[in-house]
Amino acid sequence: MKIAVIGAGAIGSVIAGYLVKAGQTVILTGREEQSMAINQNGLTIKTSTQKETIRVPVAIQLNRPCDLVIFTVKTQDMEEAYQENFSAIERSLILTTQNGVQADNILSSHFEPKRIISSIVMFGATYVKPGEVTVNFPGDWIIGKPFTTNDPEVTQVAEALKKAFPVVVSSNIMGMKWLKLFVNFNNCIPALIGKSMQETFADKDLCRLSVLLLREGVSIVRNAGIELVSLPQFPVERVYGLAAMPVDQAAEIIHKTLTTLSKEPLYGSILQSIMRKKTSEIDFINGEVTLVAKNIRMESPLNRKVVELVHTVEREGRFFEPAEVKREFDLMGIRG
Repeated sequence: MKIAVIGAGAIGSVIAGYLVKAGQTVILTGREEQSMAINQNGLTIKTSTQKETIRVPVAIQLNRPCDLVIFTVKTQDMEEAYQENFSAIERSLILTTQNGVQADNILSSHFEPKRIISSIVMFGATYVKPGEVTVNFPGDWIIGKPFTTNDPEVTQVAEALKKAFPVVVSSNIMGMKWLKLFVNFNNCIPALIGKSMQETFADKDLCRLSVLLLREGVSIVRNAGIELVSLPQFPVERVYGLAAMPVDQAAEIIHKTLTTLSKEPLYGSILQSIMRKKTSEIDFINGEVTLVAKNIRMESPLNRKVVELVHTVEREGRFFEPAEVKREFDLMGIRG
């Protein structure tokens, strides 16, 4: 397959680099400074064990049709990415990779629903600078059609991607995407204080905030009748169990998990956008839960507040001190 990857950030760079390394025909699109760096120096991908530079064809805009177009920009940038490239992708199969649950809906206004394949990226990566990314941990790439049943096109795409990644085909990709939304629920907290996941969740009070946000979110989606479906390496019971545990017990699990997730500093997707002075995806993660709450006439005070505070960081360009966050959520008085 001729494959285009739209977006030369962390995930897009890893996808394009590894597919090229596996022998696939790929073109990557990125902003001017990204394209220049990759054209001049190649694409450097660092893991815990090695560092390699891969020559990846790159352009600012697609100028030729491709069989498969993989959108790897953030959800809030998808419409712009479509408008910049639509003339070359009118007949392509489309694969989305975004966090949250809205990416497929956004593109469904431009493409026949049957041409859209959704996916969940379970590997983690960090954008270092134009042309350089770090892979923090490996993971599956889960794909499936969000609007129609899976068909031979899904099999064809899976076979192409399997040359470089472990691929799982799901018959209920949207239920899995809702669970992945809660996997990403913690990303908002590092974005408030401007620290890595490891530094952020070394603080037990911030781990407690994570538990409280999760509890509120799980309660809302359950009341809305939204089904969460287990991921291959992440059972849905893990989220429900954390939400039901005493706060301190669940916080301890979050502390141990997120401080040991990667040897390299891991910056959540929301913070990575802010560090690059870009709008973050907060409205499509915690903000998605506040929208569901509004639709079913429930309150979501904690998630609503965290969305507002992240937007404050975006707007003012200043991170909060951990003590400020603790006061905002009255965390000092929460135990048990």
